Amino acid sequence: MVKPIIAANWKMHKTISEAVAFAKQLKEGFPEPCQTDIVIAPPFTALRPVMDVLKDTHIHLSAQNMHWEEQGAFTGEISSSMIVDAGCTFVIIGHSERRTLFGETGAMVNRKISAALKSGITPIFCLGESLQERESGTTFKVIQKQLKEGLNNIISDDIRRIVFAYEPVWAIGTGKTATPLQAQEVHRFIRETIATDCEHVYAPETVIMYGGSVNPDNTRSLMNQPDINGALIGGASLDYSSFAEIIRLAEKEGE
Repeated sequence: MVKPIIAANWKMHKTISEAVAFAKQLKEGFPEPCQTDIVIAPPFTALRPVMDVLKDTHIHLSAQNMHWEEQGAFTGEISSSMIVDAGCTFVIIGHSERRTLFGETGAMVNRKISAALKSGITPIFCLGESLQERESGTTFKVIQKQLKEGLNNIISDDIRRIVFAYEPVWAIGTGKTATPLQAQEVHRFIRETIATDCEHVYAPETVIMYGGSVNPDNTRSLMNQPDINGALIGGASLDYSSFAEIIRLAEKEGE
């Protein structure tokens, strides 16, 4: 059975004090290991202070991005060794906002994934189509291309260490959500593509999360789908009560 992941991506939200306060609530609210893995991705400034709160818990810390080089003249960038030093065991790579707002290409995503794996960090590899691509019927073609680019030259044993996150661009921060059946259809395609194109025998065990306006109202219907193994949550993860409720709902689906 695949252990689901519920991850909070706070994006450019929360000061250090706000992030620490949230982490303390999470630590108190979920003192014992769950049937789902809990991951939070604060802004870079709050990583270490949050880790200091969570270091003796089962809750995992993630960075929201990283550079593929270990060091050098890359003003404003953060390396894998830096986020490991801050306590991260996960990193979000290829988020649609990085692709659309900051011009990240498939080749850049691939280099980041390779660097994360080399450093022992679990990449959360994001992929998804725009509204125009969805409406033109090219969703699967776009997803296949993103998979091919992102996994280029990565061996099957390393692919086993990657978490995938399908996030339709048209559903991020818009309040729109793919229907459970729409999401399941793409998740199944991702799993089948990993199995066939990458000859990945571990595809059935691969974690594929859904991201795109996930909230307490749609969590159970999404998590009830056979190929959806968790959620990458944006806006709804900023409020502790909302995020905690999503975790509890995911737990019920796993019972």
